Amino acid sequence: MQTTFEIRTEGQGLYEFTRDVAAWVRGDGLLTLMIRHTSASLLIQENADPEVRIDLRNFFDRLVPPTTDPSMAYLTHTYEGPDDMPAHIKAALLPVSLQIPVQGGRMRLGTWQGIYLFEHRDAPHHRQVAAHLG
Repeated sequence: MQTTFEIRTEGQGLYEFTRDVAAWVRGDGLLTLMIRHTSASLLIQENADPEVRIDLRNFFDRLVPPTTDPSMAYLTHTYEGPDDMPAHIKAALLPVSLQIPVQGGRMRLGTWQGIYLFEHRDAPHHRQVAAHLG
């Protein structure tokens, strides 16, 4: 069983789409999610306190600043904007696919876990996440 989830982003940040996935899964198996872009990531992360999402974004922005920051002057891929190459680096550091066990039509996530798309670009995007339940 396969589908594609469409997630609209409004710039950098974490966008939860757990409910969309939960509404789609059936039966038992292993769910695989894969983002179809090179400047965004997927995470399983806490979904209770929104400060976690803010802190994660701030940490990765500090770890990998835009190319306008003097510490990033060594980067050569800059023609798509100052956030593009840092977005690729963040996506290289973070997961682009997830595997989640499904039992009885429910994902085996922990109490405070949610599924997030982590947008690394400044501009809004329409992102696609491919899903396979087998």
